Amino acid sequence: MVSSDDGLSEPLSAPAECSQGQGEEARRSVHLGLFGSTPAFTARQWRVFLIAATAGFFDNYDRALLSLALKQIQKGLAISEEALGTVLSVIRIGHVFSLLVTPLADVFGRRRLLLYTVIAYTVFTGLSAAAPNQGVFTLWQMLARAFAGAEATVALVILSEEVDAGVRGWAIGLLSALALVGYGIAALAFAGINVMPYGWRGLYALALIPLFLVIPLRRVLPESRRFERERQADELPTNVFAPLRSLFRAYPARLGMLVAVGFLGNLGGNPGGFLFPKYLQEALAWSPADVSRLYVLGGALGILGNIVSGRLSDRFGRRRMGSLFLFLAPFLTIWLYSTRSNLVIPIWIVELFFDVAGNTIVIAYGVELFPTSYRSTAGSALAVAGTTGGALGLFLEGVLYRALGSHWIAVCALTVFWLAAPVIMFFAFPETAGRELEVISPENPRAA
Repeated sequence: MVSSDDGLSEPLSAPAECSQGQGEEARRSVHLGLFGSTPAFTARQWRVFLIAATAGFFDNYDRALLSLALKQIQKGLAISEEALGTVLSVIRIGHVFSLLVTPLADVFGRRRLLLYTVIAYTVFTGLSAAAPNQGVFTLWQMLARAFAGAEATVALVILSEEVDAGVRGWAIGLLSALALVGYGIAALAFAGINVMPYGWRGLYALALIPLFLVIPLRRVLPESRRFERERQADELPTNVFAPLRSLFRAYPARLGMLVAVGFLGNLGGNPGGFLFPKYLQEALAWSPADVSRLYVLGGALGILGNIVSGRLSDRFGRRRMGSLFLFLAPFLTIWLYSTRSNLVIPIWIVELFFDVAGNTIVIAYGVELFPTSYRSTAGSALAVAGTTGGALGLFLEGVLYRALGSHWIAVCALTVFWLAAPVIMFFAFPETAGRELEVISPENPRAA
C-alpha cells in the first residue's frame, strides 16, 4: 500500500521522453546480440552507461574467481572445511566498510569517487595473488570488497540519475547483465587454472591489467547532472556523516524494508550460489573445464534475467515482477542441490535467470527510493545489508555443515530465509516504475 505522504500518490505517468532536458539531442539504440537492443541513449548517456558497466565487470571477475577457484584456493592456503564458512564470511564483511567510503560520493561527487575506488579495488585484488597465508589473503580480499562495493554502487547511482524514467529499469538490467560478463571471463580463465603459471594466484594477478585501461576511461566520465543541480542549489551535505543521518531520519520505513529484503535474500541465497562450483566438482565429479563451459554458455542465458526483469518491471511494475522472481529462485535452488545428474544444467540456468532478475529489481529500488543528496549512501546501505546477510549465510552454512555433515543439505535449509524477501516486497514496497526520481523521493518527504 502507498500512503499519501510517501511521495507516490500521483498516478503513474507515461515514461518521460527525456527526463534531463536532453530532448533535442540525437539518440541511438544499439543491438547487442544475445543481450537484445539497448534503450535509445543520447551521446552523454552512452558515455555514462559504458563507463558504469566497467565497474561491475571487474568486480564480478574477482567475485567469480573466489567462487570458481575455491577448491584450489582452499588447498593452496590450507583452509579446513570447518573454517571455510568463517573465512568466506569475513571476506564478504569487507562490503560493510564500503558504507564508510560511498557517502563521499554524496559530498564530493560521483565521478571523483569512481576514479579513486577503482584504483584501490584493483590494487587489493592484485595483492591477493601474493598472499602467503589464509589471514593475509582474507585481509586483501576484505579491502578489495570494500572499494569494489563503493565503486559498483556509485556507478549504478550515476546511471540511474542520467537515464530517462521510462527506461530506468531496462538500463539497470542491461548494466547488470553486462557486468556479469565478468563472471564469464573469469570462467574462461578458470578453465586453464591447471596450466596457468602459479595456478589460482596467476588468475588474481590478471586483475591488475584493467587498472591501466580504466583510469583513462574514468577521466571522460561527466558528473551527474542531478548532483550538479543539487550542488548549485546548495542542497548537498557538507560532511560524510550528514548522508548517513539523513538516510536514517528521512525515510526510515523505506530503509527498513529495503535492508530486510537485501539481508534475508542474501542470507538464504548466497551460500547456494557461492558453493555451486564446489558442488559440481565434488558431488558430480566435474572438471574445472566442465564448470567453465557451464558458466560461459549456460550463464550467458541465465543472465538475460537482468534485462528481461528490467523491461518487464518498467512495463508491469517493480513490486509485482520483483516479488515473482524472488519467490521462484529459492525453490529452484533446492531442486538444484537435490539433483545428481546433468539435469543440473537446465535447472541452474533457470535458477540463475530468476535470481539475477530479482536482484536487478532490488538494486533498482535501492537507488529509486532515496533523494540525490544521499542516494549513493542508500545504495551502499543496501549492498551492506546484502553482504552482511550473505556473510551470515555462509557462516550459518558452516555451522549447519558441522551439524548435518553435508554442505548441500545446509544450503537447502537456508533458503527458508530467502522466501521471506518476496513477501516483504509484495506487501510493503511502493511502486516506482516510470516515475521521476524527484517524485519518488523528494529531498523533504513532508513536502510530498
